[in-house]
This record gives sequence, structure tokens and C-alpha cells, in this order.
Amino acid sequence: MAGETLTSGEYIKHHLTNLTYGQHADGSWGIAHSAAEAKEMGFWAIHLDTMFWSIGLGVLFLYFFKKAADAATAGIPGGLQNFVEWIVEFIDTSVRGSFRSKNDMVAPLALTIFVWIFLQNLMDLVPVDLIPWFTNLLGIHFMKVVPSTDPNATFGMAIGVFTLVIFYTIKIKGVGGFVGELTLQPFSSKNPAVNALFIPINFILEFVSLIAKPISLALRLFGNMYAGEMIFILIAIMYNAGVMFGLFGGALQLGWAIFHILIITLQAFIFMTLTIVYLDMAHNEH
Repeated sequence: MAGETLTSGEYIKHHLTNLTYGQHADGSWGIAHSAAEAKEMGFWAIHLDTMFWSIGLGVLFLYFFKKAADAATAGIPGGLQNFVEWIVEFIDTSVRGSFRSKNDMVAPLALTIFVWIFLQNLMDLVPVDLIPWFTNLLGIHFMKVVPSTDPNATFGMAIGVFTLVIFYTIKIKGVGGFVGELTLQPFSSKNPAVNALFIPINFILEFVSLIAKPISLALRLFGNMYAGEMIFILIAIMYNAGVMFGLFGGALQLGWAIFHILIITLQAFIFMTLTIVYLDMAHNEH
């Protein structure tokens, strides 16, 4: 699909364009047929490929873990049960090491975040032209298969975590405790007049710190995965252009894919760990 006629710039733009559904300039709703048209659809547009792959991978995750749970035995476990138990123990150890309070929701949330993001990131190892070539035969001209390279997906997950942080902060500490954390630190004084002067300064500093949590979560994941996807696309361009060929081209793609396995795992782990830490902060005075 890379384009027998596409230039390098057009090839890159094509691979970085989502399958977008939204409102056309004439007021009708439908799927965008070009990158420019997709961009013009604005805020209410939906990236159908991101939705399809993220939901599909989530269902796949639930299916295999449910299958492992149903087939669990106290005897000699099978391969799937061993694998699932290893992941669950790994997550349990991470939660116990970072979360000091009692909340039965945190461990399942951490497990879901880690496995779901890992599966989304893992799609980056699929050859960049394979699935788009197949969907192009079906008349679907745009198809991004890595949901975590779409900022809409990463910000959606980050905002979900941020909502839980705010919810548990208010639930555990009350509205007064939440407001106090935003206004009475890091600067304080025993003099009430001076302390009142510190309140707007504290609020600005703490509010920026609060808002930075979901932004950093989303942008860290998006930035790393987007960069990895770009490198795969550039390797594909050089390979298709004949700059690289044979064993050298294959070795370069394989080498980057092996290194990228570390990146996709690390990014899922970082997102999960920061989620646990942020929820721990929401449960404890600081």
C-alpha cells in the first residue's frame, strides 16, 4: 500500500492519518477521504481505527484472562495459567510496593492498565504496511493500528486516572482537605496574614502540579510510541526506495523491533506505576 505513486512525505502522512468519522464541510457526516479533510472535522470527530483496535484488544485481554481463570487448577497449571499468574503476581508486587492504603480497586486497575497498554503498544511490532494494505483492498484507505500513538487514546486513559485521583482525594480527605492541599502548601506561616498571602501562590503551584499529572501520563506514552512508529515508517520508506535491501534491511528492522519490545513494556509499566503512586497520594496526607 505504500504507495506505488506516493512520495515519502505523502507516505508518512498517509500512515499517520487515522480513519476519521465526523462532520464534513457541507454539514453531512461520514468518513474522511483525505488527511486534510480529517483534520478539518474538528473536536467531535471519532478515530474509528483507534476505537476498533483499543476496544478489540481490551476484549482480547478479558477473554484470555477469563479463560485462564475458568481453567485454573490447583494441580499442574497449563501454559496460559502460568503466564496469567506470573503477570498477576508481578502486578501484586508492584501495588504492594507503591500503595500503602487499603483499596481493592487499585490492583485490578493496575493489571488492566498494564496489560491493555502493553497490547496496544505491541501492535507497533506489526509491519507498518501489512494491515493497511489489507484494509485498502476492502476500500478502507486509512488505518492506524497502534492506539497508543493517538493522543486521543492516551489522554482518554490519563483523564480516567485523573478522575479517580480527584474522586478518592475528596472521598478520603473531604472537600476541605482537597482544597487545603491546593492552598496550604508548600509555603505556610504561623502568621495568619502572611499565610493568607501564600494561598494564591500555593494554589498556582499546586494546581499546575495537579494538572501536570494527566498531561505527563498522556504525553509520555504518546511521545514514545509515536517516535517508535515514525522510525518503523522511515525504515519502511528506505526499504521500499531501495536504500536498504536484503539482509541489512531485515536486520535493521529486526534490531529496532527487539529494542522496541523494551520500550513498549517500559511505557506500560511507567503508566501503571504512576497511576498507583497518584492514587496512593490521593489516599494519604502529604
